[in-house]
Amino acid sequence: MILYEEVFKEFQKQHVKYVLVGGIALNLHGALRNTFDLDILVEMSDENLAKVVKILKRQGYQVRQPLDPMKIADKNTRHEWISKKHMRAFNFYKDSDMKEVDIIIHSPVCYENASKKELKVKVGSLVVPLISMDDLIKMKKAAGRAIDKLDIEELKIIKKLKGKP
Repeated sequence: MILYEEVFKEFQKQHVKYVLVGGIALNLHGALRNTFDLDILVEMSDENLAKVVKILKRQGYQVRQPLDPMKIADKNTRHEWISKKHMRAFNFYKDSDMKEVDIIIHSPVCYENASKKELKVKVGSLVVPLISMDDLIKMKKAAGRAIDKLDIEELKIIKKLKGKP
């Protein structure tokens, strides 16, 4: 069994529109990075986000924020969180398994553009959508943390080794 397999299976079953981003995406591109949280960039329709929230809640994930997680599936609420609270991601956690899922709600790369360049990667018995290296680099640049700068350098090395511009 792979980490988050139960989430990936439900996403596939429910036709959730998403791409993997963050540390796990970095690993799937060939970089070495210790990470245990799942970062996803999703199609931002209320319907798609409602599917994600329902799946995570059914699997025992909770939110730390004192609010109803279904509010993420309301466009107006999301925009308010982004503009007034400067929220970039919405976090779900499952203490019993020490797992976290971050739904990226504000990104320099939108799902629609990322999905056009996504890679399909076989992970265990599943095929998952993976953000392109170029789009992952854009997201990492925007985040601007020290770890993101290291990740960018590693991605550039991998691209060069693979003969990609």
